[in-house]
Amino acid sequence: MENGAARTAPPVIVAIDGPSGTGKSSTSKAVAAQLGLSYLDTGAQYRAITWWMVNNGIDLDDPSAIAAVAGKPEIVSGTDPSAPTITVDGTDVAGPIRTQEVTSQVSAVSAVPEVRSRITELQRTIALSAEDGIVVEGRDIGTTVLPDADLKIFLTASPEARAARRSGELKGADVQATREALIKRDAADSSRKTSPLAKAGDAVEVDTTELTLTQVIECVVTLVEEKRAAR
Repeated sequence: MENGAARTAPPVIVAIDGPSGTGKSSTSKAVAAQLGLSYLDTGAQYRAITWWMVNNGIDLDDPSAIAAVAGKPEIVSGTDPSAPTITVDGTDVAGPIRTQEVTSQVSAVSAVPEVRSRITELQRTIALSAEDGIVVEGRDIGTTVLPDADLKIFLTASPEARAARRSGELKGADVQATREALIKRDAADSSRKTSPLAKAGDAVEVDTTELTLTQVIECVVTLVEEKRAAR
């Protein structure tokens, strides 16, 4: 964080929302690193609590069983954009939370209100304690977690573009199957009662379908710098 510009600039809280496969994580990390800001992947926190539930044999078809233990795991997120970390009860789970078993269950766990309130509180604490400011990425940051964020960005892309990117990440994945899985997850996340995936009214929408990652990063960096200058 030894970026002179970052220290003299007022701290800025940037919320970046959008469905998976829009380039959200890559963009958020790069923007935070370039501007000397902290970084928080909120999706990783939901994956972490899901991983804990799977590991502890919680019945994930029973929302009341999930709710009953939502406060148990201790989740700690490191906010260095060049090397973000996440631990559950002291165990490094950065790898295990990306497995298909966790991915397939995370929407169900995330929909439980007690889980959302627990994780939302954690996210707010981290965001508000970031001295130079922070880029927070997720699905309900601008609408629910940080409604007073200085800048809200909503990334979108066509389902085809998102599936192609995702299957590129998941080596050898079937693009059509990936597209169907993304659409299914969008539907689950957009229709849940508590903090659905939605664009905040005052968010800037950036369609990444035809853009390279570098172009998306440049666009977001410019938006953040304009917001800082205006303050």
